[in-house]
Amino acid sequence: MEKLIKKADVLLEALPYIKNLYKKTIVIKYGGSAMVAEELKKSFALDVILLKYIGINPVIVHGGGPQIGKTLEKMGKKSHFVEGLRVTDEETIDVVEMVLVGKVNKEIVSLINRHGGKAVGLSGKDGELIKAKKYKVVKSSPETDRPEIIDIGMVGEVESINAGVLNTLDEGGFIPVIAPVG
Repeated sequence: MEKLIKKADVLLEALPYIKNLYKKTIVIKYGGSAMVAEELKKSFALDVILLKYIGINPVIVHGGGPQIGKTLEKMGKKSHFVEGLRVTDEETIDVVEMVLVGKVNKEIVSLINRHGGKAVGLSGKDGELIKAKKYKVVKSSPETDRPEIIDIGMVGEVESINAGVLNTLDEGGFIPVIAPVG
């Protein structure tokens, strides 16, 4: 009985947020480091499904840094980072896409669907969902006292999102799960 009362209290506390977000789209960043423990993954899936059932439209954008790093390591390729961003050449982007789109995305979609949700996996390339431009890392150079642009390869920043794709999925009752490869 005590457990039920606690659950009711949690719902009552959440009610103003539910009311405020009803029929709105929210973007949830699901980082690769959060995808390690089975119980946490299940809890994440159930929370996302609950949001959809109560009338909030979740859009999941996932990472996969640890999974990418592990795959690159197996291939004998070292990862290099600048300002926390992976330096990504053509060989690395192929691995990134393979891991994010072909493995991580499908695992998340399957997890949500197994627990009663209706998820669809996408990448930024699908339906021209994500339009991105090359990301520039700018650092101050102590020698010249002028900013220095560092090329980190095939890393982008979002310029725009094709909301029509997401709206179509929402109208069909689907939860979009997006691999951030554009």
